[in-house]
Amino acid sequence: MDSRRVSFTLYRVLAYVTGVFLLGLTFVAMPAKYLVGEDSALALIPAPSGMEHWFGPESPLMMFIAMPHGYVYMAYVLVVLWVSLNRRWGAGRTLGVVLAGTIPVLGFVVEHRLVRAERAADRAAGVQEPAPTA
Repeated sequence: MDSRRVSFTLYRVLAYVTGVFLLGLTFVAMPAKYLVGEDSALALIPAPSGMEHWFGPESPLMMFIAMPHGYVYMAYVLVVLWVSLNRRWGAGRTLGVVLAGTIPVLGFVVEHRLVRAERAADRAAGVQEPAPTA
């Protein structure tokens, strides 16, 4: 397996993992920290009875979702740089792919479009796709 294929496969995996963690951060951890609970910043609704420790400024969800998301995103950025060097992307495309990992759902859309574009470029160049292994 060549370096171009390894880097692109790793990019695809990290794009999905980053996207899932970003969705969890945006729609679970951040609302739990800032919107639910009496001592949270905006306190829109009270925390459910018996589950107060999951909500508010000291929410453990930040440790389980936000911290791993940060580390995965750093790995994602490094892999995008690796792919961009292998594929000779311009600075604009590289920056766009990196920033796509910061907007919920956009990372999935960009990954899908990149895969489609790379497969079309490989077909045009006559590169044979590997046969699936069982």
